[in-house]
Amino acid sequence: MKLAIYPGSFDPVTNGHIDIIERASSLFDNVVVAVSINSVKKPLFTLEERTELLSEITRPFKNVIVDSFEGLTVEYTANKNAQVIIRGLRAISDFENEFQMALTNKKLRPGVETVFMMAQAQWSFLSSSVVKEVASYGGCIEDLVPGAVEKKLKEKFSRL
Repeated sequence: MKLAIYPGSFDPVTNGHIDIIERASSLFDNVVVAVSINSVKKPLFTLEERTELLSEITRPFKNVIVDSFEGLTVEYTANKNAQVIIRGLRAISDFENEFQMALTNKKLRPGVETVFMMAQAQWSFLSSSVVKEVASYGGCIEDLVPGAVEKKLKEKFSRL
């Protein structure tokens, strides 16, 4: 049984993330969408909010569960007895950093493979940072994020 981990900050989850989750769920027996705690980043949404949003949005995918973790992704993957780390790539500029991480993870845990999934062309420009910036200025994000995320972003920015 192949278990894959799709880690990320998901602050917020975008349609590009959902595309990767949907495609990964068709390739692997089970997929854990793992929301990371990154002390370097200052998230807009709390860990609980990100986890709840992802749980709601991924409900239709029966072999997807949502979890959270802190620390090295490769260690989390090993603790879950997963064989695969899924990483999404939007553009060639993403590759260098992801390649370095994949090689480091392979050195730390030789039994864990990294699988790169290219974003579909329609999402290749999309990042959580772009979504947050557009939303902060009241721009239309309807086609960029799931409806639940759009609603939460509007609530967040109406309070700031």
